[in-house]
Amino acid sequence: MSSITISSLAELQQYEGQDLGITPWHTITQEQINQFAAATLDFQWIHTDPVRAAAESPFGGTIAHGYLTLSLLPYFWNQLVQVENLKMQVNYEIESFRFNQAVLVNTPVRLHAKLLAVKDLRGIAKANIGVTMEIEGNKKPAYTGVITFLYHFL
Repeated sequence: MSSITISSLAELQQYEGQDLGITPWHTITQEQINQFAAATLDFQWIHTDPVRAAAESPFGGTIAHGYLTLSLLPYFWNQLVQVENLKMQVNYEIESFRFNQAVLVNTPVRLHAKLLAVKDLRGIAKANIGVTMEIEGNKKPAYTGVITFLYHFL
């Protein structure tokens, strides 16, 4: 998959209202879940104890933390869009975000993104991006929402 390259506010504005694509699949492993648990100090058994989760969980095994799936946004975003000629990029806002479906361990997920709006804030680009994390083999997405990045172009 080829990504879009953007080097200015004017170039970013050209994509306003457009679908930016869908990333390749990424499988969330138990190791990744455990590393996220260690980093966030969230060791809830539904995420970190495969034996107990298999026996007691309604999912039949461990699931990824919702915030782990959310934290993959920059990884996925960079597969779709390369923003160059920047002084700085800032994660600005998350709105209308809903976790719809648990992501089971070893299940592939991917991101679908659409550039909803671009505003010029005195030379700083405010980009609102609609995101959906799809789960392979599942009609219901892991999440849907809108994220906002601020791009300070050179």
